[in-house]
Amino acid sequence: MLQEIEESVEFIKERIELNPITAIVLGTGLSKLVNRIEIKKEISYKLIPHFVPTTVESHPGKLIFASWKGIDLIILSGRLHYYEGYSLQEVTYPIRVLKHLGIKNILLTNASGTVNPDLKAGDLVFIEDHINFHPENPLRGINDSRLGLRFPDMTDVYDSHLLSSAKKICQSKNIEFNSGIYFGLQGPSLETKAEYRMIRMLGADIVGMSTVPEAIVAHQSGLKILAASIVSNNTPDTGQNEKTTIESVISTIETSSEKLFEVFEELIQAIK
Repeated sequence: MLQEIEESVEFIKERIELNPITAIVLGTGLSKLVNRIEIKKEISYKLIPHFVPTTVESHPGKLIFASWKGIDLIILSGRLHYYEGYSLQEVTYPIRVLKHLGIKNILLTNASGTVNPDLKAGDLVFIEDHINFHPENPLRGINDSRLGLRFPDMTDVYDSHLLSSAKKICQSKNIEFNSGIYFGLQGPSLETKAEYRMIRMLGADIVGMSTVPEAIVAHQSGLKILAASIVSNNTPDTGQNEKTTIESVISTIETSSEKLFEVFEELIQAIK
């Protein structure tokens, strides 16, 4: 894999001169972030050696080099998912490329359902830990020690300093926020009422189909991670007459995403 990573990195570096240290992965409905940034270069995943294309309409599949208030960034506009038929090694391959492009900090975002009745659609949740129920692990297979430890300790995945900084920014801007545990499933079907109850009983607050594989690989790669969710729908207990659709998810996220962008705009100025 290392040779493939190096080929991807060489292709990208031939087309861009920026040297950012922070990357953002945009989840469903969060592509409006591009309205706040100055785009320097866009490269389709389809053009980058060894990348696979996105197949979900709400995920454009572009590597964006940009400047945000004078800070250089890489943005993965459109993530890959296990449910698209890719292996988790393919899903997380862009994270490994980011590491070899010089990225040190990664901000993961997603849309998530809630199993916690205290949370509602539109709420901002910072992920403090996760429960992995994907049927595959992205580290499965022959290990190359040059990419990271074979058995990385996962007790401290999400960076406490980034999390503390994000919370302080929320407080200074009077932005309501929550902290919680993310439950990662493969999808693409949503959860039954019984599954919602099970996930809640296991200790999670929110649930989704992404982020966990990326966090595992980013952590193994030595990146500092902040992960944030926008809740896309209410629990069955508080919204029993609601049917969740991709259209309703995108609408909720787009309506509620500006507060997360406000936090990120200030956070990237502070992290190093």
